[in-house]
Amino acid sequence: MGFVLLALGLVLIAEGLVYALAPSLVERLLEMLRTLTEEQRRNAGLAALVLGLILVWLAFRLGI
Repeated sequence: MGFVLLALGLVLIAEGLVYALAPSLVERLLEMLRTLTEEQRRNAGLAALVLGLILVWLAFRLGI
């Protein structure tokens, strides 16, 4: 459970930094996402999912 809380905390820190330091960038990214097709958004989500899984696997392999 501690690992899950740590992971959620890190995600919230990263998200918070983006919104606090570059709110206009977030607006531009949302506009860009609106121009993508549903399939393109799905593929981007799947790519992020795979990248996240690889990073978690690497962290476990490195003993972090």
